[in-house]
Amino acid sequence: MKSHPHRFVSLSVAALTILAGLAILAPPAIAQSDADAKPAFTGAVLPSTNSTSTISPQLELTYTRPSEKTKLKNYFFDGFGPYAIVSAGILGGIDQADKTPPEWGQGTGAYGERVGSDFGIGLATTTTRYALAEVFREDTLYYRCDCKGIFPRLGHAAISTVTARRGEDGHLWLSFPALIAPYAGSMTAVYGWYPNRYSAKDGLRMGSYTLLEFVGVNIAREFIGGSHSIFGRMDHTTATETDATAQSRP
Repeated sequence: MKSHPHRFVSLSVAALTILAGLAILAPPAIAQSDADAKPAFTGAVLPSTNSTSTISPQLELTYTRPSEKTKLKNYFFDGFGPYAIVSAGILGGIDQADKTPPEWGQGTGAYGERVGSDFGIGLATTTTRYALAEVFREDTLYYRCDCKGIFPRLGHAAISTVTARRGEDGHLWLSFPALIAPYAGSMTAVYGWYPNRYSAKDGLRMGSYTLLEFVGVNIAREFIGGSHSIFGRMDHTTATETDATAQSRP
């Protein structure tokens, strides 16, 4: 099969652009409607040990596993939400330009078929990831880094693509669901609705592209998915030191 190395770059740029637009267009922070959905890390503000006249608060983060309601909410957002729909439209456009698969031809009907195909791949990937995470008792939701600096946050976004949190303390773990899900999605397409000439080799190639695309999505979540954006309100992210400090004030 013909390889398209520019696919990852195209999707990453498009994803960042669309997420930025959604972040800008999102209204100011609104009251949280889900009373059961708690932040993944609850912050306890401790006084500084410095013997100065001004006490500067320090943040101690405690991991809290997401509830089943929160995980279900995020599953529907990841599988059927605005990003899933817009992403399918972008990928369908890339596939249309690349004439992939060529058997589907060109035109409006062919574009719709490609969009539906990419949406199906995304849904199969998301369903596999969440289902296997339940089996392995992993928390595969994305948590923004409490670190500072561009490169540490980029590294956190990249490593979060293949890791998950386990146990009551939420320690990081190499995640089998995160690794296998992109290939499950692509194999579903290859053996479900792609032309017969496509094989497992093509499914592996497509899954590898999907895994790389998730890196771009996580980078967007890390740098754009703030608490005032549509993704920040839906994502299960870490509490910031600013929020914890504000909560500690009378």
